[in-house]
Amino acid sequence: MASEILSAEGLRCDGRRPQEMRKLKCELGISEGADGSALVEQGYTKVLVSVFGPHECANRNTRNHERAIISCSYNLASFGSAIRKKKMNTDKKSTEVGVMIQNTFEAAVMLEKFPKSQIDIYVQVLQGDGGERCVAINATTLALINAGIPMKDYVCACAATVYQDSVLLDINNLEESSRGPLFMLAVMPHTDSIVQLQLDHRLHNDHLDKVVKETIQGCRDIQVLLDRQVKEWTVEAGSRT
Repeated sequence: MASEILSAEGLRCDGRRPQEMRKLKCELGISEGADGSALVEQGYTKVLVSVFGPHECANRNTRNHERAIISCSYNLASFGSAIRKKKMNTDKKSTEVGVMIQNTFEAAVMLEKFPKSQIDIYVQVLQGDGGERCVAINATTLALINAGIPMKDYVCACAATVYQDSVLLDINNLEESSRGPLFMLAVMPHTDSIVQLQLDHRLHNDHLDKVVKETIQGCRDIQVLLDRQVKEWTVEAGSRT
């Protein structure tokens, strides 16, 4: 396992350098019937997000007279090869990740513009090879933009681990399964405002500053790619009208 994580030449199992991100591809507006949608691929992890709303709250007891509420459903496709190995406690974990995504975007969406309303986010992990939570957040950002829902900033997420004093950025499934520290950040890149932070397993204090710095830079790099895709989609949408 150790030699598979980082070679003697300093390369990871997929050929990347320690701080090198996986290739990112995304499409907007691909789900018919949704108000906004996005498909994001980072490496072999693929996530589809559909957004519905703002619309009237289904449950009047939960509506807020001053702002919209967000609900999020997070699901793992049963046919994702890497995901099949993670089926234990899937339902509980999916619920927890859904709540995490909900909380993340409650800090970024301008909910006060839609009082008494509800925004529904449906996340479907089609294929998993590590970093599913981060890719889900990045795809949700694009889907909300596609739906025309105003946000204070993009929300971009990136995960990292530490192996032999090296910070490995945008980790894959093998690296995520290595039982090393798993550090995940979601930030609004223009201000570096942290809207979500999760740490699985212990991270030594000596590594903390470097891991935070590299992960925030990873989020900034993702924002550049997402923004480029939004601009391309905007131009294409304008040419069709």
